[in-house]
Amino acid sequence: MAEHEDIVNLAGDLRRTAASGDAEAVSDALDSAVAQLQPHTGAEEKGLFTVLRRNPEFTDHIATLCAEHDRLDELAEQIRGGHVELIDTFVHELREHINKEENGLFPAAAIEMSGDDWDEAEKLTPAP
Repeated sequence: MAEHEDIVNLAGDLRRTAASGDAEAVSDALDSAVAQLQPHTGAEEKGLFTVLRRNPEFTDHIATLCAEHDRLDELAEQIRGGHVELIDTFVHELREHINKEENGLFPAAAIEMSGDDWDEAEKLTPAP
């Protein structure tokens, strides 16, 4: 998914910027990553996840992914609060999360969901 690639690239920028030690640049890089990440995770939760959550086979997995979205938000806030040592954790957990979606949830959803399900997920997903 292109959005995931963009988010991972911005997280990489954040990691590289942290190495510079420039607090303002780190803040700007974090803002850029979060500006991409939060609308994306919100859209997933309101659209695709809402439809998938109705299937008991997906309920626990969706709950885990939503908790990971919250965890990424918490890490971002801690980094924003000066805990730049958490940047590597943020990037690692972000990559692991995306891997779960792209290589687990999305292929399973493609098999499980009907055309009507996809239409509903699309209608529920907020416009960018």
